[in-house]
Amino acid sequence: MSKETSLHGVHKGLGALFTDFAGWSMPVRYASELAEHKAVREAAGLFDLSHMAEIHVTGKQAADVLDFALVGNLTGVKPGRARYTMICNESGGVLDDLVVYRLADEHYLVVANAGNAQVVADALAERVAGFDAVVDDRSETTALIAVQGPNAAAILAAVTDADLDALKYYASVPASVKGHDVLLARTGYTGEDGFELFVDADEAPALWRLLMDAGEPHGLVPAGLACRDTLRLEAGMPLYGNELTVEQSPFEAGLGRVVKFEKPGDFVGRAALEERSEADVPRVRVGLRGAGRRAPRHGYAVLADGTEIGEVTSGALSPTLGYPIAMAYVDRAYAEPGTELSVDIRGRIEPVEVVALPFYSRA
Repeated sequence: MSKETSLHGVHKGLGALFTDFAGWSMPVRYASELAEHKAVREAAGLFDLSHMAEIHVTGKQAADVLDFALVGNLTGVKPGRARYTMICNESGGVLDDLVVYRLADEHYLVVANAGNAQVVADALAERVAGFDAVVDDRSETTALIAVQGPNAAAILAAVTDADLDALKYYASVPASVKGHDVLLARTGYTGEDGFELFVDADEAPALWRLLMDAGEPHGLVPAGLACRDTLRLEAGMPLYGNELTVEQSPFEAGLGRVVKFEKPGDFVGRAALEERSEADVPRVRVGLRGAGRRAPRHGYAVLADGTEIGEVTSGALSPTLGYPIAMAYVDRAYAEPGTELSVDIRGRIEPVEVVALPFYSRA
């Protein structure tokens, strides 16, 4: 039985088509995923992300325990700012990629992917031992709504007194949205400007409706997981289970920058990551651009002169760019942009070219 977010009834009323995602019944699309994708790129889309995990870490040593538990330098994050980071195991494999918000000197919010919610909560609960800090998983009582797109700021400005001009990318502020207390963050997973609003789950339906009303003059539409996937793919953003797994370290994924060896003290996976960072990792994440209309998909083989040298992790016909795009892991020797390769698409060999990520960047 799939779990339902507090917005499930709202989505049903909007005629959403649902899918099971990480044990949650989530809207995959409302009318047309292409129209929803286009709206986010040109106007705005409204997403229910309440399946994500929200884990609070508080106490005098909250920063210290996160520096030990995660690969990033969380002590260096100022209150009101956020950081993209990862949690790894002792072998350096990625358990999940995270966004961590520092809400106050001794208060952090760790946001984890739905499929890894329990893994991350359990790991933090284990790693807090010996520290003067408390781990509190508030996922069940927290909803998360995202407004993404070039008109997102205009929509939020109509319903909140928060100083949006002063709110930088990867920053957050407590705010009131027409009487609803929220944590308002300038973060997202679409490649566009946008905001994420953390709110008590009970208040989410009312907040969703007022955002829909405020967004109507600005072209806002409800958007599902299907367009969220093509949006993040165009922006070159990894998805756990596709580009990131426990088999990969951050270095294979091309995200070694999140590992902060310079921070003082030990952290889980440090020794293994130091070894893996110095080695020439055999396969690396690249972007692929195709021709025609047939898109490479997850699991398809990448070939060089008929020999398999990699595997596609995510792929789609890009709605914005009009041609097939994909991310893949390929042997290092074939990772240079401009390299001509091919993909086996259900028995048909289609040419692709290695290109730099991201495929799309907003102006």
